[in-house]
Amino acid sequence: MGLESLRMQRRKFLGVGLSAVVAGSTAGCGSKKGQWRFFTEAEAKIVDAICAQLIPADRDPGAKEAGVVRYIDIQLTRTFKKHGPTYRDGLAAVNAASRAKSGKPFLDLPPAEQVEVLITIEEKSPAFFDLILTHTRQGFYGDPRHGGNREMVSWKMLGLATPPVRGRQHYDELKAG
Repeated sequence: MGLESLRMQRRKFLGVGLSAVVAGSTAGCGSKKGQWRFFTEAEAKIVDAICAQLIPADRDPGAKEAGVVRYIDIQLTRTFKKHGPTYRDGLAAVNAASRAKSGKPFLDLPPAEQVEVLITIEEKSPAFFDLILTHTRQGFYGDPRHGGNREMVSWKMLGLATPPVRGRQHYDELKAG
């Protein structure tokens, strides 16, 4: 096999490899999942509405504005993975309770009726209610690097300074001293 033939095989190999990489990287672009990692688009809207009822906006931003649904979605593919079935069942229960109460899906209810449905869920599905309440609080008050507390809205509301990066305080004190 000559040197020229070897170069052609190498080019062909690289071309096929590059095509495979490009095809693989674009394969997920048309997925129905969209921007969500765990939730479907419909589930994300319901979670967002629930979180907005649990920590509503007033003169300060609430859970919706803080992007708490994004935090929960990310964590359900990581730390909260074991809670996935509880969320799926809980969200189905929310819509079932909503339809039983008013004949409408949860998202079509006015805020006051959404609260009534959530009170029902708190009584009938306490495990789900406690879980989403806890995760909403974590996403609202936690560190933005985990996906929630967008633009540090809860920290600003509380008048907190941006906390220092853990482990840096020692070095900052050495510089100052």
